[in-house]
Amino acid sequence: MRDTDPLESGRKKSPRALTLEERLLWLEMLESDEQAVKRDLPDLSRFMMATGVRIGEALAVYWEDVDFEAGTVAVNYTVIRAKGVGLIRKSTKTEAGERTLPLPNWALDMLKRRHATTSFPNGPIFPNALGGLRDPSNTRRDLRKARGGEEFAWVTSHVFRKTAATILDEAGLTPRLVADQLGHARPSMTQDVYFARKAIDKRAAEALEDVLKRPDQDEPDEDAD
Repeated sequence: MRDTDPLESGRKKSPRALTLEERLLWLEMLESDEQAVKRDLPDLSRFMMATGVRIGEALAVYWEDVDFEAGTVAVNYTVIRAKGVGLIRKSTKTEAGERTLPLPNWALDMLKRRHATTSFPNGPIFPNALGGLRDPSNTRRDLRKARGGEEFAWVTSHVFRKTAATILDEAGLTPRLVADQLGHARPSMTQDVYFARKAIDKRAAEALEDVLKRPDQDEPDEDAD
């Protein structure tokens, strides 16, 4: 019994991330949706793709956590609903979850624009209508309503996290660096759960070019006719 493998319940789906074209179409769709704009979904989507944070972490970021001069954001909390209390900020799951993330310039510019026009400069960067904490569950529901028909039916808030992880992976960052970005203690989890795979990369063929090359086989003489 000890040496037997568990039965597979079905074929496990590989992580799926938004392609560049899909990212642009997603934002274009949200920007043209009056209700999505009212619920602040375009900038929230941008922020999650720029950082790879969980939706509860994104909603827990206060303006005091953003360092405009350094171009970073501190992610130390997540939003939860506590019984008998309501929405609160609590520390992230683990020590690895507490992290300071560098922001791409376009995301930093977006936050500067928001900060210049916000009515709640001491509150969350993505507040509710009264300037307080926003409910992650309700925000997930807003995203489901906004995603439209079949084209984006598969998109959830976690897809933005997988998208950021996949972009960093494709850029050549080590699994350890990507895990630090996502707040994972183990890079293996990042690789197994968050990297979209099946990419066609010519570098694989180039690396295998000499797999059957004989040791005494010389390179062709470029000067020979």
